[in-house]
Amino acid sequence: MTSPMPPYPEYKASGVPWLGDVPAKWRLLRGKWLFKAAKIINTERKFSNVLSLTLRGVVNNDIDHPEGLVPKDYATYQYFAAGDLVFKLIDLENLRTSRVGIVHQDGIMSPAYIRLTPVHNGAQRYFFHQYYDLYQRGIYNQLGAGVRSTLTAEDLLDVPVLLPPLDEQQAIVRYLDHIDRRVRRYIRAQQRLLALLHEQKQAIIHQAVTRGLDASAPLKPSGVVWLGEVPAHWEVWQVAHFAKVGNGSTPSRSNPGYWSRGEYPWLNSASVNHGRITASDQYVTDLALKECHLPIVNPGSILIAITGQGKTRGTAALLEMEATINQHIAFITPRSSRVLPDYLLLFLRAAYADLRRISDDAGGTKGALTCEDIKHYKILVPPLGEQRSLVETVRHQTERIDFVMHRTQREIDLIREYRTRLIADVVTGKVDVRAVAAALPVEAVEDTVWAEGEGEHEGEEVGEEELQRMQTGNG
Repeated sequence: MTSPMPPYPEYKASGVPWLGDVPAKWRLLRGKWLFKAAKIINTERKFSNVLSLTLRGVVNNDIDHPEGLVPKDYATYQYFAAGDLVFKLIDLENLRTSRVGIVHQDGIMSPAYIRLTPVHNGAQRYFFHQYYDLYQRGIYNQLGAGVRSTLTAEDLLDVPVLLPPLDEQQAIVRYLDHIDRRVRRYIRAQQRLLALLHEQKQAIIHQAVTRGLDASAPLKPSGVVWLGEVPAHWEVWQVAHFAKVGNGSTPSRSNPGYWSRGEYPWLNSASVNHGRITASDQYVTDLALKECHLPIVNPGSILIAITGQGKTRGTAALLEMEATINQHIAFITPRSSRVLPDYLLLFLRAAYADLRRISDDAGGTKGALTCEDIKHYKILVPPLGEQRSLVETVRHQTERIDFVMHRTQREIDLIREYRTRLIADVVTGKVDVRAVAAALPVEAVEDTVWAEGEGEHEGEEVGEEELQRMQTGNG
């Protein structure tokens, strides 16, 4: 994407593992010499512009139709000024969540977040890039590893920060913002392609599970609006008639006995995005299973994400191992051999839009599915032979689409990996971008940096403990 850039002429050891050798003329300071941690609670409700820290950066939130969980009273929120840095450094075991943002306008956000206000005379966006690099490389998670799952403002201010001369800070900002615009445009184009391929695949699945493979088969009214007429010999069953339904919980992160050296797979809602679940990256102990009454979910069960404002809610996946789950997922474990797990997964994928409609509940005030919703949900049950044929036919018809989607997603992942490595190299001085930055064309600065937008949502909403901290003003 860019021509090779030279290293700096001279380096020195930083003494910081994640920084390594740094340019000899750059200074190394603790964050406390460049920022102060300020917290002004909106007690008197002076501020009403609600902001949110998301994977898409800091965004404006609509009080009437908010994104994510909200407090009972915005008087518990804290004030942020334009240019402040915001950090969410709680629940560090959750790798799929936002951590760092730069505030684009005055507003209020969760009191659980850390606000850093600049006391330096440098380029604030340079420091955003540096702190964002620590997020991308998982440094915050390493600093908060073990029993500690949270970093405090004091912890953050103690983290070393590199301080180049001001003209170099500005050159780094100019260069990284230029690269960011190019990367985001590419990713948006690829995400549009993914959306079109997904629509094509959904159309194939919908046709198969609502009309079958025999176009000449007689039809009958299903009694379900989104299904319309269906093959006359198919049955309509509620999920509770053939399956057990339930959901799980999240053991307290403050109790190391629930998590330390855990060996039993524990899944959050991000796992359903993989379609078929064969592994977990989080584990709980036997003590957590017993004391927190976590369900043991058997292989062959279908998992559905039941909360979340992103695209994950309503998504289903087939569990191919024994595991337990959190409160953001419901399980469907068939008790009858007349419904194949692979067919049930196929049907629920076709039902995604309808499941979202149910969860939105008259204008989006609910934003969640319940186990009762799922128990009473109606599915079509063809004879077993047809279920097998439907699964195999759809698999054959969508193989090419899956291949292109996989390749496209891989290209997105590679460009993101490239961006992560590039940010790290630039903000730690492994390459000198001054000459390249000086030759760049003048471009308008876009509001949100490192947030390509479409399709980029959190896997699930904040946990119960975080919400409690938000509502009480602690954190």
